[in-house]
Amino acid sequence: MQSIPTPPSAPSRRDLLTGLGLAAAAPLVLGVTAGPVLRGRPAHQPVQVDRAYAPDQGGRTVLLRGASLVLTMDPAVGNGPLGAVENADVLMQNGTITAVGTALQTPRGALVVDASGKLAMPGFVDTHTHLWQAVIRGGCTDRDLFGWFEGCTDPQRGRLTPSAVHSFVRLAALDAVQSGVTTLVDWVDIFSYDLVESYVRALAGTGVRFTYAMFPPKPDGVLVRKVKKELVDPVPLGSFQVATHAARAVQDLNRAHWDLAQDMGVMLNSHVLERPEQRADDPIGVLTDIGALGPRLLINHAIHLTDAEIAAVAEHDVRAAHCPLSNMRLASGIMRLSEFRRRGVKVGLGLDGGTNDSSDFHALMKTAIGLQRARATDAGVFPQVHDVLRMATLGGAEALGIADRVGSLTPGKRADVVVVDPAALNFAPRFDWVGQVVFNGRPENVDAVFVDGRALKLGGRLVEVDTDRVVREAEAAATRLRATAQAG
Repeated sequence: MQSIPTPPSAPSRRDLLTGLGLAAAAPLVLGVTAGPVLRGRPAHQPVQVDRAYAPDQGGRTVLLRGASLVLTMDPAVGNGPLGAVENADVLMQNGTITAVGTALQTPRGALVVDASGKLAMPGFVDTHTHLWQAVIRGGCTDRDLFGWFEGCTDPQRGRLTPSAVHSFVRLAALDAVQSGVTTLVDWVDIFSYDLVESYVRALAGTGVRFTYAMFPPKPDGVLVRKVKKELVDPVPLGSFQVATHAARAVQDLNRAHWDLAQDMGVMLNSHVLERPEQRADDPIGVLTDIGALGPRLLINHAIHLTDAEIAAVAEHDVRAAHCPLSNMRLASGIMRLSEFRRRGVKVGLGLDGGTNDSSDFHALMKTAIGLQRARATDAGVFPQVHDVLRMATLGGAEALGIADRVGSLTPGKRADVVVVDPAALNFAPRFDWVGQVVFNGRPENVDAVFVDGRALKLGGRLVEVDTDRVVREAEAAATRLRATAQAG
């Protein structure tokens, strides 16, 4: 976070925020002329977007003007634990949050987005997903985890083609973006280079910030290094992890994955104890024995850990992804979130791909609260609304080790911003917007999404995306896969 010099007389918080904004914008204020203003639009009108600000372009200055409420997630830039600021502007320049404050001056040539009556906040961070599983949305609805593998994922994975992968990943990634997700971690167990190439190309084309977590089927790092170097590293918003399934039966493979992750300087990402039957695999014991416990380990689900295992995870600063909608769907159980919290484990939220069936992060937050209350029969149990909003944004960034770059609207961080429009039948009237974001919000309330300062959604629509075509191509790809299955 930027340091703010203290003037001789102590200013109010409002004065401090306004001063920060004016100081940050000062180099561009001289001779300033107001830029174009993008206002709300009737639902039947298409979004008009300056071609220079298309998702494949960068460097544009954007000013969100007059948001009724900004949640910065930074208590030093706003009030309370969520850093709330009323009637404020957010300035983005060259992909960076430059200022948050009232009545900021408009830099020359800036795109001015009218945010009056709306709420601005950091984009959601999805710490665990499987985008290709869009092909089996709504599938195997009467199955648990193992039935899901047998009936849905395993049969479909073997039939994938590069064009099909591209269609499904693009569909699911755009669904995530339009729902307010700006960063996602995709755990992928697809092995051939041509499929991986199509996968990464689809991700990169959506403009989302992503981590490709690759599961190598054997302890040979040649393919993994090739994928990282040739496919992921060239994408400015792309990053890489090594994925694994920790279990005694494949401990040597787990060790090879950890050694590879260390050598490449990336995190190891493992599914851990999603089902009680997996206790026999002793995944935490395996990860301990190979030396992987530490801040460069991300564990997903982590439902059936013992007290001693939670203590070990906390002691070594292991990170965790909580996937409540998927866990509920597959009857996997309920994560002991309060114990993780009490011990200080960094936990983010994850949609978990096909078993979430959609990319509704509002539903994910609401479920994260609801399951803990149902488990404890206590409305005061962790997480509360402010806790789950933090988990969905800055908490997810902390779990991934990228909180220095994203997760809050702190000046100096990357400009990943979501604008929520509460003027809707499901959201209005205003009572407590912070609570309503969690309990009332839906993807259609997400009016705008910016990733690295680039607009991916404006006026309630994805920018320069033919959604009908995206859906048609995914439907056609799914039809071809079904035909292949029937022919076989």
